[in-house]
Amino acid sequence: MRFSRYMNEWLYGEDGYYKHFKAIGKSGDFYTAVSASRFFGASIANYFLSLLKKNPAYRNGWLIEVGAHQGYLLCDMIQWLYTCDPALMQTLRFGIIERQPDVQEAQRNYIKERFGDDIAVIHFNDIGEVEASYAFMVANEIFDAFPCELLKDEKIAIVENHHIMWEETPDEILQWAKSHHLKQGEIAVGYEEFAKAMSQSIEHGDFVSFDYGEKYVRNDFSIRIYRKHETFPLFDESLVLEKSYQNDDITYDVNFKHVAEAFIAAGFQEEAYETQARALVRFGLMEILEQFAKKTTQSVYLREIDKIKTLLSPTMMGDRFKMIHFKK
Repeated sequence: MRFSRYMNEWLYGEDGYYKHFKAIGKSGDFYTAVSASRFFGASIANYFLSLLKKNPAYRNGWLIEVGAHQGYLLCDMIQWLYTCDPALMQTLRFGIIERQPDVQEAQRNYIKERFGDDIAVIHFNDIGEVEASYAFMVANEIFDAFPCELLKDEKIAIVENHHIMWEETPDEILQWAKSHHLKQGEIAVGYEEFAKAMSQSIEHGDFVSFDYGEKYVRNDFSIRIYRKHETFPLFDESLVLEKSYQNDDITYDVNFKHVAEAFIAAGFQEEAYETQARALVRFGLMEILEQFAKKTTQSVYLREIDKIKTLLSPTMMGDRFKMIHFKK
């Protein structure tokens, strides 16, 4: 089978890695910005507030997270919105796009733990189920979880019995690779369909997404496996795919140029593309910290500062992760 199908089964198949809820953080296979600090979500919510001030009609719209894991990010955003403007809880609607029933259940339990019955969050199994005149959609590390094809020397990867082999690349894929000057690396599958579905589901909206990658072709393989915070390149000779299959996370660096092309073709315009550190500062992270410092003890404040260093440090998430913002 094509590698993209193999990866899709790995992550989303009947016994796939994401089929059931997975721990993220110290007890899981990897960290995310969401698991590092609640100020990540607060900063994005603060930016959303600035958009609402410019467009009051959007106060009756939706806040939707795509692929919300346990729901930390959406809940952190709701908490900050309530802190700044409680009236929004009566006008905004909240949603999560998540197709795995077990993960939906974990999200419901966490949302109830945070807010009791005060906040209603609607689950959508697919982005195509959304119908909104306006929605602010947010995602963290979603594009790296799309399946991909692997290209090398004009050959494409196939998998048989958990062993990677190579065959001639179909002309359509080869032409795409040549037009993007890609000779070796990953080609994501599904960006175009995802962007079209989002465009069809909303009349107007903003989509803000964070992920790791660059806006150019590396011409090298970045695809790798995460297992309990250890990284294993897919082509590591010591790696046994059959053992990692559906048990470990598999991911790759995002080609943000490909993402942008897909969304622009679907009717969006690109508003911003920048490092995570620059985006969070622009969204108001420093001002939020100043407010927090006035309401807490120095020891608690210093603990939060240590967490935020993970989000902003160039050697950690600050530069490696990027934010891209599309508007329709």
